[in-house]
Amino acid sequence: MEIEEKSQLYKIRHSMAHVLAQAVKKVYPEAKLGFGPPTETGFFYDFDFENVDFREDSLKKIEKEMKKIIGQKQEFTYSETDANGAVERLTELGEGEYKIENVRNLSDRGVTKFSFYDNGPFADLCEGPHVDTTGDLPVKAFKLDRVAGAYWLGSEKNKQLTRIYALCFETPEELKEFTERRAMAEKFDHKKLGRELDLFHFDEKVGKGLPLWLPNGTIIRDEIEKYACEMEFKYGYKRVSTPHIAKEELYLTSGHLPYYADSMFPPMEVKEEGEETTEKFYLKAMNCPHHHLIFNSRPKSYKDLPLRLAEYGTCYRYEKSGELSGLIRVRCMTMNDAHLYMTLEQFEEEFRSTVKMYMEFYDTFKLTEYSFRLSVRDDSDKFVGDPALWDKAEGLLAKVMDEMGLNYFIGKGEAAFYGPKIDIQFKNLMGREETVSTIQVDFQSATEEKFALKYVDADNTEKEPVIMHRAPLSTHERFISFITEYYGGAFPTWCAPLQVCLLPVKDSCHEYANELAKELNADFVRVEVDDSSNSFGKKIRTNTMKKIPILLILGEQEIEDNSVTVRRYGSRDQETISRDEFLKMLKAEIKDRVMLREPMGSII
Repeated sequence: MEIEEKSQLYKIRHSMAHVLAQAVKKVYPEAKLGFGPPTETGFFYDFDFENVDFREDSLKKIEKEMKKIIGQKQEFTYSETDANGAVERLTELGEGEYKIENVRNLSDRGVTKFSFYDNGPFADLCEGPHVDTTGDLPVKAFKLDRVAGAYWLGSEKNKQLTRIYALCFETPEELKEFTERRAMAEKFDHKKLGRELDLFHFDEKVGKGLPLWLPNGTIIRDEIEKYACEMEFKYGYKRVSTPHIAKEELYLTSGHLPYYADSMFPPMEVKEEGEETTEKFYLKAMNCPHHHLIFNSRPKSYKDLPLRLAEYGTCYRYEKSGELSGLIRVRCMTMNDAHLYMTLEQFEEEFRSTVKMYMEFYDTFKLTEYSFRLSVRDDSDKFVGDPALWDKAEGLLAKVMDEMGLNYFIGKGEAAFYGPKIDIQFKNLMGREETVSTIQVDFQSATEEKFALKYVDADNTEKEPVIMHRAPLSTHERFISFITEYYGGAFPTWCAPLQVCLLPVKDSCHEYANELAKELNADFVRVEVDDSSNSFGKKIRTNTMKKIPILLILGEQEIEDNSVTVRRYGSRDQETISRDEFLKMLKAEIKDRVMLREPMGSII
C-alpha cells in the first residue's frame, strides 16, 4: 500500500529519514549521504561508509542519537535555489559526491529549482514535505531494523552503498502489531515451510526460478488441479492441452513479439532436414494464442457459443534474477487458465457465472480477506477497440458486481490495453494486498489484425466473438505459495500430502494398524504407519511437526473395540470412535473438501 505524500504518516517517515541521516553524521562524521525516502513500513537511508568503521551493532547507538534529536524539537525550514546554488550549498555541507551527481542529473533533465530542508545543524537536498519540528515525531513508534547493500541509483555498475532500514508508525501499538505480524509471516514463510515439509526445491543445475516439485508438493498441485477440473466440468468448460513452444509467427500475431520479448526466453533456431532456412521457436509465455488457434480450428456457429476452453498450461517467462522470490516469482509456471468465447449478449451471464465460480473456490479454501478492483480505461490513446464496446463492457461489469453486492474499487486507466479487467486482491499475512485472481475482457485478439476469430450468427453473418480471459487460481506456483502461508503449512485433509498417520501404542498393535492402513490405501487415502522404535510421546511430536491433519492412536483398547482414537492437528483433544464411523467421516471430509480448522491467515 502506497502512502499519500501529503499524509501525516508520509511526513513523519520522511522527516525520520532526515533524523537518521543527521544521527549517522553525528556518530560517523566521514559518512557520505545518498538517498533517504519513506517506504510503506517506515523509511531507509543510503550511506557510503568507505574508510569508516561502521558496524551493524552501532544501530542502537544511532537510534539513541535519533531520540536526542527528536527531543530537541528542531524546526524544519524550507529554502530554494538553482542548480549552481545547490552544488555550492552541497559543497559547503561536505556532501559532494552523490548529492551533486543527483543535482547534475536532474539539471540535465530540465529541472531548474532545487529545494533544501534544514533542521538544527543538518541540511539535506529534498522536496519534502516534512512535519513542523522533530518534536512532532513519535519517539516510541520507530525502530532501526536492518542493514543491507544497495547500488547507487540502483545500477550494478555503480558503487554499493550501505542501506539502513527502519520501521516507523504513528503509534507504538501499530509498531508492535507490525513486528508481531512480521514474526508470524517469517514463521510461516512458504520458502521456509517448503523446505521443512519437502514441497519443492530449487537447484542451480536446473536454473534460477525453475522449481522442482517434490512428491509432497506434487500431491498438493494434483489435488488442486483435480478440484479445478471438476469445477470447470460443472461450469461447462472443455479441457484442452497445448505445446510448450511455438513458432515466432504465432507470437507476432498475438503481439507478444516484439512488445513482450524482454519477458520471453530467447528463441531456438531450428532448421528442418532438407530446408534451406531456419525457423525460430519460442517457449510460450501465455496460453491464450494457442487457445485462439483451437477456436479457429473448426468453423463456429452462434450455437457453439459460449465456448469455454480451459487448461493448466505451463508457461515460461524470463523474470529478472533480482525479482525471483520462492514460488511467488518464477520462470516456469503452470497457469489455471481459460478463455471464454461468446456473443456480446452472453457476456453478462458469463461474467456472473465466472464470479460465482471464483467465490465457490474461495469458500472451499476458506479465503475470506479479498476485495475486487475494476480496472477501466481513461482518455489516453493506449486502449484499442470500439469505444462503444468498452462502455458496454465496463457498464456490464459494474452492473453485475453491484447486483451481486460486491464492493469494488475503480482503477481509472488501469485496464489492459485490449479491454477492462477485474483483479481480486487478497491480503497476505503482513496485511498487504496481492493479486491472486483475474478476469479480463479482450476486444483485440478476435480482430482481423490479430487472429480473425469468427462465428456465424443467426442472421447468417460473420461476427467476432467477445473473449474473456480468466484465472481464478493464478498459477500453481503463486497459489500454493499463498495458501502454504495462509494455512501455516497445515493443509486441509483433502489436499494434504499425507492425510492420516497411524500410531500404534506398542508392537502388539502393529497388525491392527497395518490392516487399517491397507483398507485406507484401497480407498486412495494417503496413509502411513509410524512403526519406528520411538517412544509414543515422540511419535506424537514428530508427526505433529509434519502438520499431518489426522493422527490415529491405536492401542489394545482400540483393537478390542474395533475403534480408533482421533487426534487432529492443532488440537490436543482426542475422540475415540468406531472404525466404521471414522472411515465414513474421513471419506465425506475428503469428498466434500471440508476444512475443520481456521487457517492461520484468517486468525492474525
